[in-house]
Amino acid sequence: MAVSVIERKGDSQWTSSRFLDPESMASQYGPPDNGAPMPLSPIRVRTYGTTGPLVAVLHGGPGAPGSVAQLARDLSSFSRVLEPLQRRSGEIPLTVAQHVADLAEVVPEPAILVGSSWGAMLGLSFAAAHPDLVRSLVLVGCGTYDRVSRDAYRSTMNGRLGPVGQERKAQLKQLLAQVDDPDAILAQIGALDGYAQAFDLIEEPDYTTVDAVGHDETWSDVMRLQDEGVEPAAFSGITCPVVMLHGDTDPHPGPSTFETLRGFIPQLEYREIPQCGHTPWLERWGREPFLAALGEWINA
Repeated sequence: MAVSVIERKGDSQWTSSRFLDPESMASQYGPPDNGAPMPLSPIRVRTYGTTGPLVAVLHGGPGAPGSVAQLARDLSSFSRVLEPLQRRSGEIPLTVAQHVADLAEVVPEPAILVGSSWGAMLGLSFAAAHPDLVRSLVLVGCGTYDRVSRDAYRSTMNGRLGPVGQERKAQLKQLLAQVDDPDAILAQIGALDGYAQAFDLIEEPDYTTVDAVGHDETWSDVMRLQDEGVEPAAFSGITCPVVMLHGDTDPHPGPSTFETLRGFIPQLEYREIPQCGHTPWLERWGREPFLAALGEWINA
């Protein structure tokens, strides 16, 4: 079938345990942890498919494991798919460096990385730190890397939520610091945002357990790296092919993020999916053209 995209020139389970090595990360990110190396519990990885190229799908959030499970199943007919469930909070403060280090331990060979939202940002950080483990990189609904783009995202979201939705979201955010189970509250915020970010959803993401503390810890470090100028400057070391697959109604401003990233990743390509929001594989009209474009990229 024809691929309807607009180009703008970009179950079994297994686990892995690791020891923190302060020298294992690229120097610009700093060590994953402060202090001496310490053993950590393994992260879980769900696997799908038995033949084809190795693909690792990276979930969003941060702290929303399982959100790319359906995408992993979609790709398993022609790929060997890894779905790492990123480390939860509790053992150690979560940072971008820690997530990158965890991912490096469960990718056994050079793979095609497909990251969704925050997962796309993690994919960029991973490709900068471990270029030997990344064959190519696909950024789906990538997050923002400058204040102007973040402001545009918030403005669009506020318009879609409307006064009632904004008030409800504000109430939920207040509850986060007051309840014993912030994970449940964050899940409600995620559901509210999910509908505002969609064009025409046919299915909701298949979350496991949302991690509110992990979300805050990780996102705080994402912002630190941007404030200190580490990212996106570190992405200039990415040499593999990179493409953005972005829904045309996704409130994350794809074109402006593309222009920001292209200053550091000149080989970046941009492909826009019509009538499609933030999670294309769950969209009524965006699903088939998105999967066609993604399959073509993976099999190229």
